[in-house]
Amino acid sequence: MSRVSPRFRRAEARDLDAIIALLADDALGQTRERVATPTDPAYAEAFRAIETDPNQLLAVMEDEDGVAGCLQISFIPGLSRRGMWRGQIESVRIASRLRGAKLGREMLEWAIDQCRQRNCQLVQLTSDKSRSDALRFYESLGFIASHEGFKLAL
Repeated sequence: MSRVSPRFRRAEARDLDAIIALLADDALGQTRERVATPTDPAYAEAFRAIETDPNQLLAVMEDEDGVAGCLQISFIPGLSRRGMWRGQIESVRIASRLRGAKLGREMLEWAIDQCRQRNCQLVQLTSDKSRSDALRFYESLGFIASHEGFKLAL
């Protein structure tokens, strides 16, 4: 059975519910996200902030059934490394019905290319330590666990 090649594009407001559902579609996401009708206004407010920031790209991957994946890239300017720009990839999700179909690889390769097009010299991401499959996946793409990350909940 052949499948239609996925299409990648900037997310639109009409995609918001599908993105929230993707973010909630795993054990960690179920504890952090709120899938509800009507949509929690905090999501719409965050979407507007992302949409209007030229250094943010919230993207979706579509297949023949609709939104099948999402991710966000933050393009970060910095003074270190001689003024180097970096791309920070976050909130990577593939619909559970498609996991293992190599679409995550296509989506990450697309995201890395977006970083190249914006003249980033480094692409970085974080993943929860409990996501062992995701960690192996990122390593298979050439990412190296070179730093120890820290977070402080406020």
